[in-house]
Amino acid sequence: MANLPLDQRLDQRWRALKEGWQEVDWLLFCLPLLLTVFASVVLMGIQHRLGHTRYDLNHLALGVMSWLLALWIARHRYEWLNQWAWIIYLITNLSLILVMLIGTVGNGAQSWIGVGGFYVQPSEFAKVGLIVVLAAVLSRRDASTLPGLITVLGVTAVPWLLVFFQPDLGSSLVFAAITLTMLYWANAHPGWLVLLISPLVAAILFAVAIPLWLLWCVAMGAIAWFTLPWRWFATVMATALTLVSGKLGQIFWGLLKSYQKDRLVLFLDPGKDPLGAGYHLIQSRIAIGAGQLWGQGWQGGSQTRLNFIPEQHTDFIFSAVGEGWGFVGCLVVLLIYLLIFFRLLVIAQNAKDNFGSLLAVGVFGMLLFHTAINIGMTIGVAPITGIPLPWLSYGRSSMLTNFIALGIAESVANFRHRLKFTD
Repeated sequence: MANLPLDQRLDQRWRALKEGWQEVDWLLFCLPLLLTVFASVVLMGIQHRLGHTRYDLNHLALGVMSWLLALWIARHRYEWLNQWAWIIYLITNLSLILVMLIGTVGNGAQSWIGVGGFYVQPSEFAKVGLIVVLAAVLSRRDASTLPGLITVLGVTAVPWLLVFFQPDLGSSLVFAAITLTMLYWANAHPGWLVLLISPLVAAILFAVAIPLWLLWCVAMGAIAWFTLPWRWFATVMATALTLVSGKLGQIFWGLLKSYQKDRLVLFLDPGKDPLGAGYHLIQSRIAIGAGQLWGQGWQGGSQTRLNFIPEQHTDFIFSAVGEGWGFVGCLVVLLIYLLIFFRLLVIAQNAKDNFGSLLAVGVFGMLLFHTAINIGMTIGVAPITGIPLPWLSYGRSSMLTNFIALGIAESVANFRHRLKFTD
């Protein structure tokens, strides 16, 4: 190669570099970067109300660096994650234990570890760790069998409990969403998935309406009869578990902090505590409604300008988008997210093996749940859980996590046809 003319050497090097991302879904790569840039513009518009920290520049700089990291991940084969899955699982759990021992408390949860002047949230990275280990388990064990289902639940239970008792209710809900999504994709019986969430539904119905709770118990018994082996035993156990879930729900309710209880209940009627737990939601609704069709302009919104919305650069950034950019701006953001989800499903569908397909659908489940819950809580159709909006909410750990997950999904796309690759 050294004897070749300069133009031919440059051409060969360019082709070698280009081949590293030959099958990458560039639309999927560009859309999150577009959201990151847009978030920086929104943050710049409210910067003067956020203090001396330049959240807009920090968000953009970290976003670009994370995007480059995702590019690097996409250029490397994803199969090595299968070989290292249990090491990743061990590191994930150790990091969650470490944060409980030496972590810093913030917003009522001990979820951060200080590293070199920065604060890292291990529960964010644990989401990707869980996706990797569940993909490894489900690619080897059939989720359509009870032993496979029980294995997956056992694997999920350890990090889920560690996060739940931090307490980080939002991340624990994300873990559950990831697990259910990947189980469904791995051919677990839909009736089993309904039975898995039945205790939560039963606990809610027990507190709301006893007749509905009893009807739900009967329905769970019927599902157990038609979907599980040992019909009589399974039906009795499923019905009994659903019946006692009302009391168990009260016990778990008692384990929650008072602010967590308020977040879970007051979204139904924030007017009960308009100056306390319901304040965020009331101000968020006002801001989004004030945006009307085209918005009040980049710096024209009174709710954001006068700082009525707490956490408008993190959990409630969608409120700032709604007030400043209106219904049209919100609709464009939603369409971008829908396109991202669609491209992830295409990657999962076209992956060359089950492991890659499960990785992509796990990323899909994580991002979809984040987006749905965050936007839902800003408009009052979901409880306030502190779940950030991917690529829009300011947050170092969440930004890195989302782009790492994106890079893994892009690696699945990049290597879906090739059997070998040399850097």
